[in-house]
Amino acid sequence: MAGHRLTEATIDDEQTLRALIGEPTPLVHAKSSPTLNRLTRRFVEASPFLCIASADAEGRCDVSPRGDPRGFVRILDDATLLIPERPGNRLADTLRNILQNPHVGLIFVIPGIGDTFRVNGRATLTTCAELLRPCAVEGRLPKLGILVDIDAAYTQCSKAFLRSQLWDPARFVDRSTLPTSGELHREVNDESFDAEAYDRERAGRYARREGFY
Repeated sequence: MAGHRLTEATIDDEQTLRALIGEPTPLVHAKSSPTLNRLTRRFVEASPFLCIASADAEGRCDVSPRGDPRGFVRILDDATLLIPERPGNRLADTLRNILQNPHVGLIFVIPGIGDTFRVNGRATLTTCAELLRPCAVEGRLPKLGILVDIDAAYTQCSKAFLRSQLWDPARFVDRSTLPTSGELHREVNDESFDAEAYDRERAGRYARREGFY
């Protein structure tokens, strides 16, 4: 499919792409592994946050964050991870996608560290109490988890974090300079929506940690 509604200067095949960006080095190819090892396990164990990418049967994509105390993703063995599923907004985009298409991509982030860790694999939803029991936080067990059978695991270089200066406190943004969740709801849905009340009630729920676990 050539072109785009805004321009005809598009790339439509890998040969053209490679002519522009070149080939990866043999060393880059070699870093990918179908399993974890004693060193790469440490990235998973140290991470309190990840993003999981998934797609439905038609290829429509979603990326969703997951976070908990560091090491929240259980390493069941060198080829299998377990991500506990915590309460959310119940849209369940990731979970519904996995039911249609098991392929997922994970990127593990460690605060203050530029290198990230990537895992591509196949996901399965599980309610196995034995597997989920060690995932309890604040005395609450997750109702389900995401098992990930690893296809490829490798570190991602820190250039994106260095370019963005993500961990530089001087670059941190004051939250008050951006629209609140309530203001976004009002903008998208209804001018009569009480954004201030929504934000106030939401902040109260978060302060009480309602729905966290």
